[in-house]
Amino acid sequence: MKFGLQLGYWMMGPEDPIELVKLAEDVGFDSVWTAEAYGSDAISYLSWVGARTSRIKLGTSVVQISARTPACTAMTAMTMDHLSGGRLILGIGVSGPQVVEGWYGQPFPRPMARTREFIELLRTMLKREGPVTFDGNHYQLPLDGGSGLGKALKLINKPLRADLPIYLGAEGPKNVKMATEICDGWLPLFISPDSFDIYADSLENLRPGFEIACSVQVVINDDLEQALSTVKFMLAFYIGGMGAKGRNFHKELIGRLGFAEAAEKIQSLFFEGKRDEAVAAVPDALADAVSLAGPRERILDRLQAWEESPVTTILVGTRDPEVVKLLGESG
Repeated sequence: MKFGLQLGYWMMGPEDPIELVKLAEDVGFDSVWTAEAYGSDAISYLSWVGARTSRIKLGTSVVQISARTPACTAMTAMTMDHLSGGRLILGIGVSGPQVVEGWYGQPFPRPMARTREFIELLRTMLKREGPVTFDGNHYQLPLDGGSGLGKALKLINKPLRADLPIYLGAEGPKNVKMATEICDGWLPLFISPDSFDIYADSLENLRPGFEIACSVQVVINDDLEQALSTVKFMLAFYIGGMGAKGRNFHKELIGRLGFAEAAEKIQSLFFEGKRDEAVAAVPDALADAVSLAGPRERILDRLQAWEESPVTTILVGTRDPEVVKLLGESG
């Protein structure tokens, strides 16, 4: 089992987490990860910590495909990979309709088809085998229409790794299956080590070397109830606030985990502005299943189940140096 440090959004902690990142690097963490929604971006944040480390891999979990064209993503990935000495892991995802259409002003329908085209174009650009032309339903190069002066171009710089790893953030079974087909890894969210049966069909016949890097919030506290309260706050925010009332992929996933009734209640309370009540409505069993929480001994004991799961890397959600030390020592 490998460990990655999941920093998440820049706003969710100290402005500069470099001391925690250096600690993770020193105790043997494999990677550090940043995220984005509609606040801080993942790349700037990752560059800031990456410039002051030397060994730890640099992952995005995730950059949103509606925020960037495939060309911009290819340029960014090529640059980051060169400057970091080949440490980039490019995690991408589609987000949801609220953010895609409300913030980026891009159409959301057919996200799987759009993702396929995006990754195909991205890989083609990084291979740098010639000027790129593409005639898809979502992307056309050169653009069909416009001035009519568009020209097929090739990436100026040669990538350090034309095959740099691309992971997909996915929650629906069809999206997960697509990740196993066209990506190098999958970034699951909100799953327990004994719940991978909901993805049994999606994970059939995995290629050798395919990575599953799962975000897991880790909270050390001798008081289990207090430890779980931190996890509940995060779950309530995603179930209630990170998606539309009728279309929230996180809420749908929680339902597939067996907590559909609770998820419905949490979302309703959140939309009513009753956030404290929404947090309180998160079942202990749910919070405990998708996290590692409680006393140190309990965390290490429950870590065994993750080691026996299909997960290859736990992305440790924490800003606590003691968590990083504990897991570093466990390895």
